[in-house]
Amino acid sequence: MLFNDIYKDKVCLVTGHTGFKGSWLAHWLNRMGAQVIGYSLKSQSTPNHFELLQSDYTSIIGDIRDLNHLEKVFNKYKPNIVFHLAAQALVRYSYDAPLETIQTNIIGTSNILELSRKCKSVEVVINVTSDKCYENKEISRGYNESDRMGGHDPYSSSKGCSELITSSYQNSFYKTLNKSLASARAGNVIGGGDWASDRIIPDLVKSASTKEVTYIRNPIATRPWQHVLEPLSGYLTLGWRLYEKYDYNEGWNFGPYADDNLSVKEIVNRASKFWERINFKIEKKDTHYHEANLLMLDCSKANNLLKWKPVWGINQALDKTINWYKDYYEYDKINTNKDLDQFIADAKRKFLIWTK
Repeated sequence: MLFNDIYKDKVCLVTGHTGFKGSWLAHWLNRMGAQVIGYSLKSQSTPNHFELLQSDYTSIIGDIRDLNHLEKVFNKYKPNIVFHLAAQALVRYSYDAPLETIQTNIIGTSNILELSRKCKSVEVVINVTSDKCYENKEISRGYNESDRMGGHDPYSSSKGCSELITSSYQNSFYKTLNKSLASARAGNVIGGGDWASDRIIPDLVKSASTKEVTYIRNPIATRPWQHVLEPLSGYLTLGWRLYEKYDYNEGWNFGPYADDNLSVKEIVNRASKFWERINFKIEKKDTHYHEANLLMLDCSKANNLLKWKPVWGINQALDKTINWYKDYYEYDKINTNKDLDQFIADAKRKFLIWTK
């Protein structure tokens, strides 16, 4: 039994289910017996994890900026729990498409919060934002949930705005409606099935699959790296507690232990040990876009109050991630269920609260 079995038979709306994190989350919920309703744009990548999984839950292709379409989905399926992951999620792309980023991440989020407010069946809403929602001063400590929202680029600022809107809906509406609303901020997520452009692990494995070289533009950038299942276990733990009416209606960080905050150079060096085809070179940094060199998260709040803790360290996360792609490209194998089973088994061995 996982998460006190609360997701079994619940109608769970997952926006962004065709994306990387969303496809893993919807699949996990489906395996736990939830009635999953996915709502998202069609995946932009080929191949993509959602289609490879061939999951049997309800999938609706739609835009979260389309309020009328979304309203019909809420009215028809009457979700109990909403996980909002749909977003324009790329920093560098946000410079090329700032209005799309702002409209998707701010107006789209507002649509979800407004419809969830009006829909009587909805009891819990979790808005998944980003560690980049914080005003990043590149300080050496990890950002905690009380730090100021901000963002230099359109993506980061849109996530800071999404957090402010979430807080506004909490204070203005949800407190008096007996509904729970929280936000979740994760670090740099890796794992099998991500083929998004301009991300270090997808870039490495795509090049490795064709025996080409990956060029690394910012080797000193340090980020909180974690396997995709880590923050998902956090979102699911938070959803479980909110459903049981714990007063956790606020923002939460879900990141790795401090030792797993590593530079890009260290990540690619470690990744190359798991697949001999990985080949990379350091190139001169592209100065056209601003990129922070340091970003860390303080997750002590989730550790102490939710009793949530990471399962895998960075080496195991990289092992699982790179071997997922290696098995896919060399043997046409999909290791998603295998990795999920191993993650749950390892969490049980650590007696983590969500496995009891």
